[in-house]
Amino acid sequence: MILSPALKDCTREPVAAISPEKSGREQLSKLQDIVQKSIEEEKLVVENLLNEPKEIITRGQSISDKVARFGGSWNFIISFSAILVAWILFNTFSSANKFDPYPFILMNLVLSTIAALQAPVIMMSQNRKEERDRKRNENDYMINLKAELQVRSLHQKIDLMQKEQMKVLYETQAKQLELLEKIEKQLQR
Repeated sequence: MILSPALKDCTREPVAAISPEKSGREQLSKLQDIVQKSIEEEKLVVENLLNEPKEIITRGQSISDKVARFGGSWNFIISFSAILVAWILFNTFSSANKFDPYPFILMNLVLSTIAALQAPVIMMSQNRKEERDRKRNENDYMINLKAELQVRSLHQKIDLMQKEQMKVLYETQAKQLELLEKIEKQLQR
């Protein structure tokens, strides 16, 4: 296909319209603003997640954690059941030295005392665990918020790129229509 010199000049114009320096600078500036805003928001999230305060555990809290860990284990259930069975068998079948005869009043007292002491200790440990879970949930929320901010930033970037592409597309289409009109006028002569 052979083009006339006037037509060759017209074909170069749309290329200039597609990538004008001013439009490119504006687009870069807008993208940089979005990225900067995203980075600033991300810093706040990252700082909270990276600088997590260390938990200081007192001796009592450490003991309550150990008691709760042992009191909620199969080792405790099995060993405590074995002690109770041995207590009952000894006091039932022993002919001499029965320290707690049949109604096992002393055994009931010991069991009540253990339950009375063990329950608050386990509750202290559970309260500490609940506090740790709450902090972990806050961190999960911050991570989700960070992800949401990043997704929003990506949406803004894509929307901006689509907007700029549509603008360039309309400008190119207008230039092409002008070219077609010029070609049509040249062909009519």
